[in-house]
Amino acid sequence: MSFMRSGGTVPRMMRPYRASSLLRIRSPITPVSNRGFHAISSLLGTKSQILKDVGEGITEVQIIQWYVEEGAHIEEWKPLCQYQSDKAVDDITSRYEGVIKKLHFEADDTVPTGQALCEIEVEDGKYPDDHAPSPQAEPAQTEPAAEAATVEAIHAAEQGETTHQEAPSEVPKSKHASLATPAVRGLLKTHDIDILSINGTGKEGRVLKEDVLKYVEARKSSSESPSSTTSVVSKTPDTRQAETEAKLTPIQSAMFKTMTRSLQTPHLLYADELKVNDISSIRKKLLSDARDPKKITFLPFVVKAVSLALDEFPILNARVDTSTPDKPKLIMRAKHNIGIAMDTPSGLVVPNIKDVASRSIFDIAAEIARLSALGKSGKLTPADLSGGTITVSNIGNIGGTYVAPVIVPTEVAILGVGRTRIVPVFDEDGQVAKGELVNFSWSADHRVIDGATMARMGNRVREFIESPELMLLNLR
Repeated sequence: MSFMRSGGTVPRMMRPYRASSLLRIRSPITPVSNRGFHAISSLLGTKSQILKDVGEGITEVQIIQWYVEEGAHIEEWKPLCQYQSDKAVDDITSRYEGVIKKLHFEADDTVPTGQALCEIEVEDGKYPDDHAPSPQAEPAQTEPAAEAATVEAIHAAEQGETTHQEAPSEVPKSKHASLATPAVRGLLKTHDIDILSINGTGKEGRVLKEDVLKYVEARKSSSESPSSTTSVVSKTPDTRQAETEAKLTPIQSAMFKTMTRSLQTPHLLYADELKVNDISSIRKKLLSDARDPKKITFLPFVVKAVSLALDEFPILNARVDTSTPDKPKLIMRAKHNIGIAMDTPSGLVVPNIKDVASRSIFDIAAEIARLSALGKSGKLTPADLSGGTITVSNIGNIGGTYVAPVIVPTEVAILGVGRTRIVPVFDEDGQVAKGELVNFSWSADHRVIDGATMARMGNRVREFIESPELMLLNLR
């Protein structure tokens, strides 16, 4: 600084250095006047990941689990979260590459279509053609304000001022603590338990079924701990009713809406009793084949018989189009995509077997086994559940002889199959013989299907079931 004492002129290029020297002496931070430091923010932008329409009239989904957390980096087309709808369980992939800034929903939350799932910070200009709405970000602090805040912090530090941050009350759990299978989540809902209340023993802290059961048992034991004093048994029972509110699952919500719409359709009911002795004999022969035993249930024969009968009565494979109320019309469909009503841990689902007419009975049996396994594990896809043209509901494998099935709004007929019964019957010679009988109950849309058409369709299916050799003659 000797040039100052001699009265020399300070070179122009040195003046900014002297102006910022106070900041350099008081703090080791980089001078806030360096405009290059703030240029980094201009390279980043925020995009909203919107829940798009997943099809089949689905308007909302339930988040099962997140695969990412706030602050994590995500690549394009990598899974963001797993969701469950009334149709299936599937993953939602990321449309952008960047850093997760905010998750708008938590596990078990219901998300309507069109809502933003999360915010992703991306490189500015990388997605110029994307028009997804971005959230209103908080206004960035201007540079003068930032400089003033920096100077104020420096002065506070010089005066010995310190700030104290409140320590977190508890250590956060693993980021995988909220992950669980749909079956476990169903158990949690049944017992009204928050998943974060349980310490999972599975991989990376995941909650398992046995963890939930142990938690329930421990909670029950604590509530029933014996008192030191002898309790007096009341002779008067408590007549007050205990009621708790339970939300509908996505599948129950969809069933509620679908069945409510189905009440707008006038139903025609038609029932018949079929003798299935011959099919039972075929199944026993297949099982007794020591070289290649095959276990085939009764259902594949029913599905194939319905498909063969639809060739003669294609109107029962159609759907009613009421988009123009004063001019309703029938939409005829060539392929027989026969739905199979299935009881799963998540509720009733109806996947369908595509193009049954081109499949053998063995193929149909294998497809039913595949769909059943996916349904039990909650992994049915939208493709498995969409496109059905007529439905078969085999209630008999659970119980019950008679059923009045309800038509799906996009179909005009449904078949309910009851339990097989062993009863005495008279044969052609008038002798009492063993009879295996099953009840078939049909429901049809009486706006377009009359009783005679439904009866003829039912009779044709009965012929195929009672004389399965006729199915062989009609195979292509």
